[in-house]
Amino acid sequence: MSLLVVDLVEAGYGPATVLRDIRFEVPEGGRLVILGANGAGKTTTLRAISGLCRVDGSIRLDGRELVGRPAHRIAAEGIAHVPQGRGTFGDLTVRENLLAGGSTRPRRAASADADRWLERFPRLAERSARPASGLSGGEQQLLAIARAFMAAPRVVLLDEPSLGLAPKITTELFATLDELGRETGTALLLVEQNAQVALGIAEEALVVESGRITVRGPADELRENDDVRRAYLGV
Repeated sequence: MSLLVVDLVEAGYGPATVLRDIRFEVPEGGRLVILGANGAGKTTTLRAISGLCRVDGSIRLDGRELVGRPAHRIAAEGIAHVPQGRGTFGDLTVRENLLAGGSTRPRRAASADADRWLERFPRLAERSARPASGLSGGEQQLLAIARAFMAAPRVVLLDEPSLGLAPKITTELFATLDELGRETGTALLLVEQNAQVALGIAEEALVVESGRITVRGPADELRENDDVRRAYLGV
């Protein structure tokens, strides 16, 4: 049985419908990337899973229905969401941001985990007492990802993690994501416009256009798909 099963009839905001008939599954420890142009419905897909928009359909995590639950309950079930723009708390220090990610866990365990993340990422450790607003874009994204993993999630949703980052930083960031996913067994669901790097760590991929899935398959196959190559790989 897949870990995450998305079976959306419709999703959107108020009377506006953004997604129609979006159906996919993510296995335990799997990596799925959603590609598409701006406005295609990629972000809404993640927001639907996190309980941040109207959903008419079914979203199940390990067999448990998430639709109808408030966002904080969905997060407690094991869904961590790294939003577009990183969403770090600028007035809080790096360490305080990490502790916020582990706020549902016992304080001592969360504190020990924050120490481990700082040890793993020396760039964050050097700035642990500084406000997050003073970090570079790459450092803020790294902090947002570490904060998401602080909750010990089953699935991490990442919305355009490469947005605004230099190519070298993007490559390093995706290598870190790949490593963390393998080490922890956490499933990754990425929305990304940088198809080249995203397909490099994904197992499966979808293309969303105008709120519907138009192409799906193994990431290696989509990398060779002529339409995908022309639209997203610059070939």
